[in-house]
Amino acid sequence: MSRPSITNVLFVCSQNRLRSPTAEQVFATRRDLEVMSAGTNNDADNPLTAELVTWADVIVVMEKTHRTKVQTRFRSALNGKRMICLDIPDDYAFMDPALITLLTARLARHFPSR
Repeated sequence: MSRPSITNVLFVCSQNRLRSPTAEQVFATRRDLEVMSAGTNNDADNPLTAELVTWADVIVVMEKTHRTKVQTRFRSALNGKRMICLDIPDDYAFMDPALITLLTARLARHFPSR
């Protein structure tokens, strides 16, 4: 029996305190995804590194500014990886039900439930 393929997904926001850790927690229960989160700011709880970018199969950013920062700082590590921008502003608390609904809805077409 072959093991289902696992996709490494990296969620990125600014501080890694609200949006990306919420996404990480929401999608951590998926058996087909391995998830981590990081922030683009130097003082983020878990700052984004080239190692994390290299680890990821798909990078999910919350805003266009995050996509630009990832592309600028980690161009060589990106190596043509798929990047998804959700356009979710920094208006939500950690594990905010409205944020969970938005994350789930916006990522449904990219990571359909199996």
